[in-house]
Amino acid sequence: MSKKTVLNDLNVPLERDVFLRSLIRELAGTLEDVVGYDEAAGYISLVGQRIGEWINDMYKKEMSVSSLNRSEVADVLTDLKLRIEGEFSVVEQDDSRIMLESKTCPFEDKVHDHPSMCMMTSNVFGFIAAENLGYAKVVLGKTIANRDDKCNVTVYLKTTPESESAQGREYFRSMETNAD
Repeated sequence: MSKKTVLNDLNVPLERDVFLRSLIRELAGTLEDVVGYDEAAGYISLVGQRIGEWINDMYKKEMSVSSLNRSEVADVLTDLKLRIEGEFSVVEQDDSRIMLESKTCPFEDKVHDHPSMCMMTSNVFGFIAAENLGYAKVVLGKTIANRDDKCNVTVYLKTTPESESAQGREYFRSMETNAD
């Protein structure tokens, strides 16, 4: 007679967080395979914009402010990543830019070889900075998705010769915010 296997006793490393990270990786990978990197990044950018709007609204509501200043934007960017286990920290900031770095990614190894997933960071950071400060250009330097040992992200807050020469995505305050 065979011993009945109790499924709960199996060492199956499956839980909600791993499942959701794997799901997002597979969605990004499928998009990259079917429509190419640029189109996949575009789709993920739209999702990132909506997530950025949601996060921005939550922080402003909890902080009881109508907009964030530069220092608060930097704090929000690092805090939101910390909450999702991204552990970004500010390396340097001034009136023209915020430079951030992280040695961990919320997607962990699921992001490897899928740089379109970095559009989530770009769009969330870009949306929050632009909505509060008027303009942002996000430059993804090193990325864990490209198997670098860390992520380096620069959020330019003004158009400067340095920002103009950098490869990145630009973000502008929405018209709805301008009407307020």
